[in-house]
Amino acid sequence: MKKSFLLSLVFFFAFSGIILSQGKERGRDIPVLKEISGFQEVKSIISQATEIVQINDVWHKILDNKKEIVGYCMSSKPYSNDIKGYHGSTPVMIILDKNKKIKRVSMLSHYETQSYIDMLRYQNFFKSWEGLTIREAMNAKAPADSYSGATITAVAIRRNIDILLRKAYENRI
Repeated sequence: MKKSFLLSLVFFFAFSGIILSQGKERGRDIPVLKEISGFQEVKSIISQATEIVQINDVWHKILDNKKEIVGYCMSSKPYSNDIKGYHGSTPVMIILDKNKKIKRVSMLSHYETQSYIDMLRYQNFFKSWEGLTIREAMNAKAPADSYSGATITAVAIRRNIDILLRKAYENRI
């Protein structure tokens, strides 16, 4: 009797451990949409921004309340639908100052696991392009240690950045 009770307990705890561990591995996370406003991203970098106006298919100018250009931005959204990370598309926004130097590369709305995006941020993956011109950024590569542990997501983001930089260079203003 004690033996069957002990076996039942062992089975119960082993089974409970399996059930509880479900969803804690990366592939088992339930994808949740992380909504990110492009304008809020711009405002977080260029606080005087009041408006974003499209210049051509790629470039947008960032204006202040006097309608003066305070920076530029571009989004990979029109080009990123087929570029998949771990849980779907991984669109990015590149924000530049008025001298067209990259101030920030950031994610737009996505379904990627937030802890992996945070890991990329912590490992300075997104900073690999900061301070560079479009031409310089086209040749920049994020160091491998800036995306270890989130390779699938990082490769998809990198592909978005590459396409966006190439389109920006081809349609430069």
